[in-house]
Amino acid sequence: MKISAKAAPFHTKLELTYFQSLTDSLLPTGFNGLFAGSGECIQCHGFDTAGIASVNILGEDINLVDDWRASMMANSAKDPFWRAKVSHEVILYPQHQQVIETKCTSCHAPMGHFAAMHNGQQYYSMAEALTDSFALDGISCLACHQQGLEDLGDLNSGHLNFDTTKVAYGPYISPLASPMVMASQYTPVYSEHISDAGVCAGCHTLITETLDYDGNFTGNKFVEQATYHEWLNSTYEVGNVTCQSCHMEAISKGEILIAAGFETEPRSPFYLHNLSGANVFMLKLFRDNIEELGLAATEQQFNESIWATEDMLYNKSINIDLSFLERTADTAFFEMNIANLAGHKFPSGYPSRRVFVEFLVENEFGDTIFISGKTDDTFEVIGHNSDYEPHYDIIRAEDEIQIYEMVVADANDNVTTVLVRGEYAFKDNRIPPLGFESTHATYDTVAVFGLANEDLNFNKDNSGLEGTGADKIQYHVPLNGEFSMLEVSAKVYYQTAPPKWMAELFAEESDEIDKFRALFDAADRQPILLKEASVEVESFVSSTTQVEATIFAKVMATIADNKTIRVQSNQEHSYSIYDYNGSLIKNNTTNSGNYAISLNTESGIYIIRFVNNDGDSITEKIFIP
Repeated sequence: MKISAKAAPFHTKLELTYFQSLTDSLLPTGFNGLFAGSGECIQCHGFDTAGIASVNILGEDINLVDDWRASMMANSAKDPFWRAKVSHEVILYPQHQQVIETKCTSCHAPMGHFAAMHNGQQYYSMAEALTDSFALDGISCLACHQQGLEDLGDLNSGHLNFDTTKVAYGPYISPLASPMVMASQYTPVYSEHISDAGVCAGCHTLITETLDYDGNFTGNKFVEQATYHEWLNSTYEVGNVTCQSCHMEAISKGEILIAAGFETEPRSPFYLHNLSGANVFMLKLFRDNIEELGLAATEQQFNESIWATEDMLYNKSINIDLSFLERTADTAFFEMNIANLAGHKFPSGYPSRRVFVEFLVENEFGDTIFISGKTDDTFEVIGHNSDYEPHYDIIRAEDEIQIYEMVVADANDNVTTVLVRGEYAFKDNRIPPLGFESTHATYDTVAVFGLANEDLNFNKDNSGLEGTGADKIQYHVPLNGEFSMLEVSAKVYYQTAPPKWMAELFAEESDEIDKFRALFDAADRQPILLKEASVEVESFVSSTTQVEATIFAKVMATIADNKTIRVQSNQEHSYSIYDYNGSLIKNNTTNSGNYAISLNTESGIYIIRFVNNDGDSITEKIFIP
């Protein structure tokens, strides 16, 4: 008898959570001199077998630990991509292994790293982290709740300050201390700073010292990521919409008990700890390899984390608009607007991440007329440049693709994905947040690089004022004689680990790289479709039938010897001349009477478009022998 793979599980989610709560030995307990393991927190802030604490008004379990344990934060030290990348950097620079691994573990394995520093160590290695249950606890409860107020927001690159007096800072005034002290030896303390975005700054601003190919320091520092500084340079910081406001949803309906087994005062709002970001790719890889990676969450818990992350991407990342501008005999003109809804650049964080646009034009029979941004069977974008794709204001050809990304250059001016080689950015056209300005004090760490700086509508309104948090792209689509109705769509995709970015990593071999390569090859690597928009364009009617009654300008002759066009007109008008691919060759805004236009062009077919003061237009084809 064949059993469907979609058959209902024998046990419900609630039953499985209950069983896990009774036998949970995957989270570390005890203390390491500076921190307590998350296993100390689960007894009160995990699943309540009585169904009283951590339950919403619908009776659904929303406990903190089970939300957190399936997040990227909880699994930061078990992330096989991170482990492979650390291995990659060490392979290239073995003489700097201690420094590289100590830096990387400061954010990805903070409870092991900082306990070692607290106990007098100078370095903390990957080998130590991989055998340290506190390090493998990732960015655990006290990695956030034990951070002190000192230098809040001024820290970066894994430099964190922890309170060493066994306190856990929280957002609720006058917490009942005795249950937590009895259960964990930690005292809960109210402090506003735990809700401040500065708690995230120490790891989400990473500045590294640059190495050349021989391993010598160049004297330069490179900003690998500056998500916190991007937030500072936005309207979100002014409006006090913090990292926690978006990534830790607050439930304000109903008062929720927060400690199982104790009669603590109900709290509102209650902050969910799913810590959703954008990395659906890695969450799915975690879910599909729980046993192999030694993870402490169930398949269902990962699914819930994936759903919350997809919701973040679909509904809280971008908005798009697509407009049809005009159509001539040979070209269709469109404008697309992409607005960033996040409180930082989009995409932000680790520089492998990118967003790209697929723009498709089909005729009424479903035949493809034009496509930019199509991917192949490896999910690589077809037609992009071998080094990197520049930013575009106007796209006219299929091998021109709008990709929003950071592209890093090394000291030899080569594109690199080796982070310690980062010297400067060839390109950073990631879409800024609303309110982003080049005059802000943080701009040196969050600057725009490349051709986006020359784009007059990248983060600028029509008057040139900065801060729109959006970009406009024009598509001039060559129609090559197509006159039928057009179906046009624009799709925006998010991608965590593009094949091109992974190539440099996979060119090396180590246990960690080989393991991740196998997981990567087997993973669901399909880019996430964020938004799509579509328009229909009516079939083209020739200009002679359209404007026969209102002809105000026409081409009388073309003279091959000096490539001159003679025009006859009876009304004031403007003209624009395009080549057959839709590129603007020449234009003039005020013309009347009979006149000549000199063209410094090659032989071929061109399009001239006249527009009078009433907005009437005439389009003609010109042939220069």
